[in-house]
Amino acid sequence: MGRGIGQVMFQDNALSGLLMLIGIGIGNWTLALWALGGNLISTLTAYWSGCNPTDIRHGLYGFNGTLVGIAAGIWLSLSPLSFLLMALAAALSTGIVVAFKRQQSLPAYTAPFVLATWILIGFCTLVLPHCLQSAPSTLPAAEKLNAGQAVLTGIGQVMFQGNAWSGLCFLAGILLQSRIGAGYALLGALLPLPLALGLGVDASTINLGLMGYNGVLCAIALGGRDLRSFALACVAVLLSVALQLLGMKCGIPTLTAPFVLSVWIMRCFRGSV
Repeated sequence: MGRGIGQVMFQDNALSGLLMLIGIGIGNWTLALWALGGNLISTLTAYWSGCNPTDIRHGLYGFNGTLVGIAAGIWLSLSPLSFLLMALAAALSTGIVVAFKRQQSLPAYTAPFVLATWILIGFCTLVLPHCLQSAPSTLPAAEKLNAGQAVLTGIGQVMFQGNAWSGLCFLAGILLQSRIGAGYALLGALLPLPLALGLGVDASTINLGLMGYNGVLCAIALGGRDLRSFALACVAVLLSVALQLLGMKCGIPTLTAPFVLSVWIMRCFRGSV
Protein backbone atom coordinates (compact mmCIF):
# COMPACT_ATOMS: atom_id res chain seq x y z
CA MET A 1 0.00 0.00 0.00
CA GLY A 2 2.92 2.33 0.64
CA ARG A 3 3.95 2.18 -2.99
CA GLY A 4 0.37 2.93 -4.00
CA ILE A 5 0.67 6.25 -2.18
CA GLY A 6 4.23 6.96 -3.31
CA GLN A 7 3.28 6.42 -6.94
CA VAL A 8 1.00 9.47 -6.78
CA MET A 9 4.28 11.36 -7.16
CA PHE A 10 6.03 8.68 -9.26
CA GLN A 11 7.95 7.16 -6.34
CA ASP A 12 8.09 3.36 -6.33
CA ASN A 13 9.10 3.22 -2.69
CA ALA A 14 7.01 2.16 0.30
CA LEU A 15 8.91 4.46 2.68
CA SER A 16 8.28 7.38 0.36
CA GLY A 17 4.60 6.50 0.48
CA LEU A 18 4.71 6.37 4.28
CA LEU A 19 6.22 9.86 4.46
CA MET A 20 3.50 11.10 2.13
CA LEU A 21 0.80 9.44 4.23
CA ILE A 22 2.25 11.20 7.28
CA GLY A 23 2.08 14.44 5.31
CA ILE A 24 -1.60 13.87 4.57
CA GLY A 25 -2.19 13.10 8.24
CA ILE A 26 -0.49 16.34 9.28
CA GLY A 27 -2.91 18.25 7.08
CA ASN A 28 -6.00 16.26 8.03
CA TRP A 29 -5.88 12.85 9.70
CA THR A 30 -9.33 11.85 8.43
CA LEU A 31 -8.15 12.39 4.85
CA ALA A 32 -5.27 10.00 5.57
CA LEU A 33 -7.88 7.35 6.41
CA TRP A 34 -9.81 8.12 3.23
CA ALA A 35 -6.55 7.81 1.28
CA LEU A 36 -5.86 4.40 2.79
CA GLY A 37 -9.42 3.30 2.05
CA GLY A 38 -9.22 4.34 -1.59
CA ASN A 39 -5.80 2.74 -1.95
CA LEU A 40 -7.02 -0.55 -0.47
CA ILE A 41 -10.19 -0.73 -2.58
CA SER A 42 -8.46 0.06 -5.87
CA THR A 43 -5.64 -2.39 -5.15
CA LEU A 44 -8.03 -5.19 -4.16
CA THR A 45 -10.09 -4.52 -7.28
CA ALA A 46 -6.98 -4.99 -9.39
CA TYR A 47 -6.12 -8.20 -7.53
CA TRP A 48 -9.62 -9.65 -7.92
CA SER A 49 -9.66 -8.64 -11.59
CA GLY A 50 -6.53 -10.65 -12.33
CA CYS A 51 -4.29 -7.71 -13.13
CA ASN A 52 -0.53 -8.11 -13.40
CA PRO A 53 0.76 -8.99 -9.89
CA THR A 54 4.01 -7.10 -10.47
CA ASP A 55 2.13 -3.92 -11.37
CA ILE A 56 -0.07 -4.37 -8.30
CA ARG A 57 2.97 -4.86 -6.07
CA HIS A 58 4.55 -1.67 -7.42
CA GLY A 59 1.46 0.38 -6.57
CA LEU A 60 0.38 1.08 -10.14
CA TYR A 61 -3.23 0.22 -9.34
CA GLY A 62 -3.25 1.99 -5.98
CA PHE A 63 -2.30 5.61 -6.55
CA ASN A 64 -5.41 6.65 -8.48
CA GLY A 65 -7.58 5.09 -5.79
CA THR A 66 -5.57 6.95 -3.15
CA LEU A 67 -6.44 10.25 -4.81
CA VAL A 68 -10.08 9.22 -5.25
CA GLY A 69 -10.25 8.48 -1.53
CA ILE A 70 -8.85 11.88 -0.57
CA ALA A 71 -11.16 13.67 -3.00
CA ALA A 72 -14.16 11.80 -1.60
CA GLY A 73 -13.15 12.84 1.90
CA ILE A 74 -13.16 16.47 0.77
CA TRP A 75 -16.34 16.54 -1.31
CA LEU A 76 -18.54 14.02 0.54
CA SER A 77 -20.02 14.21 4.00
CA LEU A 78 -18.97 11.54 6.48
CA SER A 79 -21.44 8.64 6.26
CA PRO A 80 -21.54 4.93 5.35
CA LEU A 81 -23.13 5.84 2.01
CA SER A 82 -20.29 8.23 1.23
CA PHE A 83 -17.75 5.51 1.94
CA LEU A 84 -19.64 3.13 -0.34
CA LEU A 85 -19.63 5.76 -3.10
CA MET A 86 -15.90 6.29 -2.59
CA ALA A 87 -15.30 2.55 -2.82
CA LEU A 88 -17.23 2.35 -6.08
CA ALA A 89 -15.30 5.31 -7.51
CA ALA A 90 -11.96 3.81 -6.42
CA ALA A 91 -12.90 0.51 -8.06
CA LEU A 92 -13.92 2.42 -11.18
CA SER A 93 -10.52 4.12 -11.27
CA THR A 94 -8.91 0.68 -11.45
CA GLY A 95 -11.17 -0.26 -14.35
CA ILE A 96 -10.09 2.89 -16.17
CA VAL A 97 -6.42 2.06 -15.53
CA VAL A 98 -7.01 -1.35 -17.13
CA ALA A 99 -8.62 0.33 -20.16
CA PHE A 100 -5.64 2.65 -20.57
CA LYS A 101 -3.21 -0.26 -20.38
CA ARG A 102 -5.03 -1.95 -23.24
CA GLN A 103 -4.76 1.02 -25.61
CA GLN A 104 -0.97 1.46 -25.19
CA SER A 105 -0.81 4.87 -26.90
CA LEU A 106 -1.00 7.20 -23.89
CA PRO A 107 -0.07 6.49 -20.27
CA ALA A 108 -2.93 6.91 -17.83
CA TYR A 109 -1.10 8.96 -15.21
CA THR A 110 -3.88 10.32 -12.94
CA ALA A 111 -6.58 10.41 -15.64
CA PRO A 112 -8.46 7.49 -13.99
CA PHE A 113 -8.63 9.49 -10.75
CA VAL A 114 -9.86 12.58 -12.59
CA LEU A 115 -12.54 10.72 -14.54
CA ALA A 116 -13.74 8.63 -11.58
CA THR A 117 -13.92 11.70 -9.32
CA TRP A 118 -15.77 13.78 -11.90
CA ILE A 119 -18.29 10.94 -12.25
CA LEU A 120 -18.60 10.70 -8.45
CA ILE A 121 -19.14 14.44 -7.97
CA GLY A 122 -21.52 14.65 -10.92
CA PHE A 123 -23.58 11.69 -9.73
CA CYS A 124 -23.87 13.07 -6.21
CA THR A 125 -24.74 16.54 -7.50
CA LEU A 126 -27.59 15.17 -9.63
CA VAL A 127 -28.84 12.23 -7.57
CA LEU A 128 -27.54 12.43 -3.99
CA PRO A 129 -26.93 16.10 -3.20
CA HIS A 130 -27.29 15.43 0.52
CA CYS A 131 -24.02 13.44 0.36
CA LEU A 132 -22.04 16.51 -0.66
CA GLN A 133 -20.35 18.73 1.89
CA SER A 134 -21.08 22.43 1.97
CA ALA A 135 -19.04 24.50 -0.45
CA PRO A 136 -15.73 25.63 1.08
CA SER A 137 -15.47 29.17 2.32
CA THR A 138 -13.95 31.81 0.09
CA LEU A 139 -10.21 32.31 0.04
CA PRO A 140 -8.74 34.79 2.53
CA ALA A 141 -8.06 38.30 1.36
CA ALA A 142 -4.92 38.50 -0.73
CA GLU A 143 -1.76 38.89 1.28
CA LYS A 144 1.75 39.31 -0.05
CA LEU A 145 3.21 36.46 -2.03
CA ASN A 146 5.17 34.05 0.14
CA ALA A 147 7.28 32.12 -2.36
CA GLY A 148 8.52 29.54 0.13
CA GLN A 149 5.02 28.78 1.32
CA ALA A 150 3.70 28.69 -2.25
CA VAL A 151 6.34 26.17 -3.32
CA LEU A 152 5.71 23.81 -0.40
CA THR A 153 1.93 24.06 -0.58
CA GLY A 154 2.18 23.55 -4.33
CA ILE A 155 3.81 20.20 -3.58
CA GLY A 156 1.27 19.49 -0.83
CA GLN A 157 -1.72 20.22 -3.06
CA VAL A 158 -0.81 17.23 -5.25
CA MET A 159 -2.74 15.34 -2.56
CA PHE A 160 -5.07 18.19 -1.58
CA GLN A 161 -2.94 19.46 1.31
CA GLY A 162 -2.67 23.25 1.43
CA ASN A 163 -0.13 22.94 4.20
CA ALA A 164 3.59 23.68 3.97
CA TRP A 165 4.50 20.91 6.44
CA SER A 166 2.59 18.38 4.36
CA GLY A 167 4.44 19.58 1.28
CA LEU A 168 7.74 19.19 3.12
CA CYS A 169 6.86 15.57 3.96
CA PHE A 170 5.96 14.91 0.34
CA LEU A 171 9.24 16.46 -0.81
CA ALA A 172 11.15 14.31 1.68
CA GLY A 173 9.39 11.24 0.31
CA ILE A 174 10.48 12.13 -3.22
CA LEU A 175 14.04 12.93 -2.09
CA LEU A 176 14.27 9.54 -0.39
CA GLN A 177 13.85 7.87 -3.77
CA SER A 178 15.22 10.41 -6.26
CA ARG A 179 17.24 13.60 -5.87
CA ILE A 180 16.47 14.49 -9.49
CA GLY A 181 12.77 13.95 -8.81
CA ALA A 182 12.94 16.22 -5.77
CA GLY A 183 14.71 18.89 -7.80
CA TYR A 184 12.09 18.75 -10.51
CA ALA A 185 9.32 18.87 -7.90
CA LEU A 186 10.77 22.14 -6.62
CA LEU A 187 11.10 23.46 -10.17
CA GLY A 188 7.50 22.49 -10.95
CA ALA A 189 6.24 24.34 -7.89
CA LEU A 190 8.44 27.42 -8.41
CA LEU A 191 8.11 28.00 -12.15
CA PRO A 192 4.34 28.77 -12.08
CA LEU A 193 4.77 31.65 -9.63
CA PRO A 194 5.92 34.42 -12.01
CA LEU A 195 3.46 33.32 -14.71
CA ALA A 196 0.55 33.28 -12.26
CA LEU A 197 1.49 36.73 -10.96
CA GLY A 198 1.80 38.03 -14.50
CA LEU A 199 -1.67 36.71 -15.31
CA GLY A 200 -3.14 38.54 -12.32
CA VAL A 201 -3.74 35.61 -9.98
CA ASP A 202 -4.12 36.87 -6.42
CA ALA A 203 -1.43 36.06 -3.88
CA SER A 204 -3.72 34.06 -1.60
CA THR A 205 -4.49 31.57 -4.37
CA ILE A 206 -0.80 31.25 -5.20
CA ASN A 207 0.19 30.87 -1.54
CA LEU A 208 -2.30 28.00 -1.20
CA GLY A 209 -0.43 26.11 -3.90
CA LEU A 210 -3.32 26.00 -6.35
CA MET A 211 -1.15 27.18 -9.24
CA GLY A 212 1.73 24.82 -8.55
CA TYR A 213 0.58 21.28 -7.90
CA ASN A 214 -0.04 20.33 -11.54
CA GLY A 215 3.36 21.75 -12.40
CA VAL A 216 4.98 19.56 -9.76
CA LEU A 217 3.60 16.44 -11.41
CA CYS A 218 4.46 17.69 -14.91
CA ALA A 219 8.06 18.33 -13.96
CA ILE A 220 8.56 14.96 -12.27
CA ALA A 221 6.85 13.09 -15.11
CA LEU A 222 8.90 14.65 -17.92
CA GLY A 223 12.08 15.80 -16.23
CA GLY A 224 15.38 14.08 -16.90
CA ARG A 225 19.11 14.69 -16.99
CA ASP A 226 19.22 16.05 -20.55
CA LEU A 227 18.36 19.55 -21.73
CA ARG A 228 15.50 18.39 -23.94
CA SER A 229 13.69 16.74 -21.02
CA PHE A 230 14.24 19.87 -18.95
CA ALA A 231 12.76 22.07 -21.68
CA LEU A 232 9.74 19.80 -22.19
CA ALA A 233 9.13 19.74 -18.45
CA CYS A 234 9.25 23.54 -18.24
CA VAL A 235 6.82 23.99 -21.13
CA ALA A 236 4.43 21.43 -19.62
CA VAL A 237 4.55 23.21 -16.26
CA LEU A 238 3.63 26.56 -17.83
CA LEU A 239 0.91 24.97 -19.96
CA SER A 240 -0.59 23.37 -16.85
CA VAL A 241 -0.91 26.81 -15.24
CA ALA A 242 -2.88 28.09 -18.23
CA LEU A 243 -5.15 25.04 -18.20
CA GLN A 244 -5.66 25.35 -14.44
CA LEU A 245 -6.72 28.98 -14.78
CA LEU A 246 -9.06 28.10 -17.65
CA GLY A 247 -10.70 25.36 -15.62
CA MET A 248 -11.07 27.58 -12.56
CA LYS A 249 -12.68 30.34 -14.63
CA CYS A 250 -15.14 27.78 -16.03
CA GLY A 251 -16.00 26.57 -12.53
CA ILE A 252 -14.63 23.07 -13.16
CA PRO A 253 -12.95 21.07 -10.38
CA THR A 254 -9.77 20.64 -12.39
CA LEU A 255 -8.13 18.14 -10.04
CA THR A 256 -5.00 16.97 -11.90
CA ALA A 257 -6.49 17.24 -15.41
CA PRO A 258 -4.13 20.12 -16.35
CA PHE A 259 -1.16 17.89 -15.52
CA VAL A 260 -2.48 14.95 -17.53
CA LEU A 261 -3.35 17.05 -20.59
CA SER A 262 -0.08 19.00 -20.50
CA VAL A 263 2.07 15.88 -20.31
CA TRP A 264 0.08 14.11 -23.02
CA ILE A 265 0.58 17.12 -25.30
CA MET A 266 4.32 17.22 -24.58
CA ARG A 267 4.68 13.47 -25.14
CA CYS A 268 2.94 13.79 -28.51
CA PHE A 269 5.20 16.72 -29.40
CA ARG A 270 8.30 14.78 -28.33
CA GLY A 271 7.25 11.85 -30.49
CA SER A 272 6.78 14.06 -33.55
CA VAL A 273 10.16 15.81 -33.49
